[in-house]
Amino acid sequence: MSIDVAESIVPPKKGKPKWLRVKLPTGKKYTQLRGLVDKYDLHTICTSGSCPNMGECWGEGTATFMILGNICTRSCGFCGVKTGRPESVDWAEPEKVARSIKIMGIKHAVITSVDRDDLKDMGSIIWAETVKAIRRMNPDTTLETLIPDFQGVETHLDRILAVAPEVISHNMETVRRLTREVRIQAKYDRSLGVLDYLKKNGAHRTKSGIMLGLGEREEEVIETLEDLRRANVDVVTIGQYLQPSKKHLPVKEFILPEQFEKYEKLGLEMGFRHVESGALVRSSYKAHKHID
Repeated sequence: MSIDVAESIVPPKKGKPKWLRVKLPTGKKYTQLRGLVDKYDLHTICTSGSCPNMGECWGEGTATFMILGNICTRSCGFCGVKTGRPESVDWAEPEKVARSIKIMGIKHAVITSVDRDDLKDMGSIIWAETVKAIRRMNPDTTLETLIPDFQGVETHLDRILAVAPEVISHNMETVRRLTREVRIQAKYDRSLGVLDYLKKNGAHRTKSGIMLGLGEREEEVIETLEDLRRANVDVVTIGQYLQPSKKHLPVKEFILPEQFEKYEKLGLEMGFRHVESGALVRSSYKAHKHID
């Protein structure tokens, strides 16, 4: 699973640390965009996922949109998105997303999706058409595509490369040891291979993200960062996992702010161009910076 909406649900009531408390979004730009979203019934992950950074991101002209429906073919232990049989592909969706971005006046858009293993192309054609539609309708808007692994099929990855978004992102989500438990149908080495393939075949900038608090050890986090650098990933995000519901994996640990700072420092020393590391960091956090 590539999306990060589940990470933004409030954590269990017991022992919620003070650094996870979120201020209500405010500001003129936020109020303006909130009004447009409500007026035109626009769909963003920012609102549906109750992202803690919505006010900050919207104030900077960044928003995240999800395509290919809201039912995923995978059942990852961390993710709050519904699992089941997805609905038919909406071929008008690319134009709808592009229009939403135009109405909102978004300067940098992040596009993500559920996994669509039920489709022969795994949704890669709609992905490419969405980027094309956004480019046509919003020529000054920059783009990040937060993609699924497409089961590592190069033909599908090539469709994303062909439309050349400024950033192509695919999340590792967790460390090697926990991948089978956390992501179930995903594979650690396959995700690394996807990121490596994208970079070797022309991606301008690649990006990945991991969640902490699932029982990983410090040395495993460092190993994952080293693996990402070997795949020439440019940007990494590191945030706190928060349990979407009692049915999902429990939070094993709330990571201290000092530990996030340590990982940020280590990541920058390894050579990442950008490292966003903090309890409330999500995949799209400060996304507009990552095109620089």
